[in-house]
Amino acid sequence: MPRFNRCDPLRWAAASFGLFLALSQVSCQPPRRSTRLIVASAGKITSLDPAQASTFDALQLLSALGDPLYRLDTKGNLQPRLAANLPQISDNGFTISIPLRKDVLFHDGTRFDAAAMAFSLRRFLRIGTLNYVVGGRIASVETPDPYLLRLRLTRPSTSLEGLLTSINLTPVSPKAYAKYKNQFLNKRFIGTGPYQLTSFQTQQQRLEPFPQYWSKKASNDGIDFINLSNSTALFGALRSGEVDVLLSNSLDEDQRLALHRLAKQGKLREAEGPALEIGYITLLSNSAPLNQPILRQAISHSLDRNLIIKRVSYGLRQPLRSLVPPSLKGETGTPWPSYNPQRARELLQKAGYCSAQKLTLPLTFRSNVPADKLLALTWQAQVKRDLSDCLILKLDSVESTTVYRQLGEGAFQAVILEWLGAYPDPEAYLAPLLSCNKAKGSICEEGEAAISGSFWTAPGLEQALLDSDELHGPKRLHQLKKIERDAAAGAAYLPVWLVAPRAWAQLHLAKPEFDGSGQLQLPLLRERQELTQPQQGRQN
Repeated sequence: MPRFNRCDPLRWAAASFGLFLALSQVSCQPPRRSTRLIVASAGKITSLDPAQASTFDALQLLSALGDPLYRLDTKGNLQPRLAANLPQISDNGFTISIPLRKDVLFHDGTRFDAAAMAFSLRRFLRIGTLNYVVGGRIASVETPDPYLLRLRLTRPSTSLEGLLTSINLTPVSPKAYAKYKNQFLNKRFIGTGPYQLTSFQTQQQRLEPFPQYWSKKASNDGIDFINLSNSTALFGALRSGEVDVLLSNSLDEDQRLALHRLAKQGKLREAEGPALEIGYITLLSNSAPLNQPILRQAISHSLDRNLIIKRVSYGLRQPLRSLVPPSLKGETGTPWPSYNPQRARELLQKAGYCSAQKLTLPLTFRSNVPADKLLALTWQAQVKRDLSDCLILKLDSVESTTVYRQLGEGAFQAVILEWLGAYPDPEAYLAPLLSCNKAKGSICEEGEAAISGSFWTAPGLEQALLDSDELHGPKRLHQLKKIERDAAAGAAYLPVWLVAPRAWAQLHLAKPEFDGSGQLQLPLLRERQELTQPQQGRQN
């Protein structure tokens, strides 16, 4: 696939204006043979502070700029990174001891040790906006030795090992963040990763290899990470050769399919990561009419996932009837009911609808997420086909930042969302949606279930979640299955599909690689080996 010079005014003039604004900040050079790469993705990055970073792009970038204590390999096994070995758990489960590497430097030249890791963890515990990540399980952070970290827990936690892979807990330099112990440092990041950040803007970040990195050095000469919301511009830039690698989040589904087909034809390189992102619909359970469980159950039966997958993603997504991705250890099966319009009709009739009265349900989708609109339109047409005398879906589009801001205010009767767990454990999916600190009957007044916009809970559910995190093996699996069965009966969430991250690269690059947490491994992006090795036996 031909590459063209960004300094060529005739060729470049045809590119989108939005893409120009981002890429024009990259210095113009003659056609290059270096291995400095341009990686493009959708959206803007507003914060690189691990204590509040939550978007796909921000976490992707942090995974290259910093190191967690542990990382999952492609088989889901725990691999030490900044930790020198696997965590040691006390017999009673209340103490976790983690030996640390002694050869690690931060990007500012200061040394990483137990005190630095403790500084970062305590900072997150004070100001971290993602409360569900830690879930109140860490009582104290101790440093009994310069290279030994000790965590005292409020309760034994089976999921803690997964938690220690969370990018949000990646350490920051105590020296660089001394003035920011209790406030965010959004536009800089001083970590220990294979790259250091040399330039930050919301639509472009420049990454340079860190020469004193403790582990294997980056296989390229640096990364220019481009963030745009215009999927057409991103698609065109990859097809024209202007970007080296494209990540698939927020790309139009027909564009995703087109790139998939081009890869099958040998015109691009395609990689797929583990399917850990769930798409679901949240139903408001604390106000009429959906405060009636029978109506939520009827709506649950009305959803034809297979049709939606076919129409929206051309089969590239997978239907999902669980809040927990099946690939995670301890996955809980398919407790949500399958598509059954007859059962949906029976339940709606019991609630007094059909014929004389129809239930009108406002369905909100995020205007800047292409798949949301397609899901909403497909489901609306499907309901009109199956239940036109009973149920009407009234569509409304709202920009995603507004959705997130108003979700906990109970602003949406039904809204399409997605979730990617902060760490690879069933708890990272169940607790952020179901956990509740204060309940009145089946209504959650305070807690993650309220923040998530459903306001639904059930007697004993919070305790069941806590108990599950102290269990192991079959006992834990049994408890998780019960929790999901209860959630399916409550029908405040309707899982729809499972999404695997994809990346496409130009043919001059090796196939991209994802880790076990679904992050694209930017340091491994490289030229194909046959292009970098000298040819043997060639005659001049």
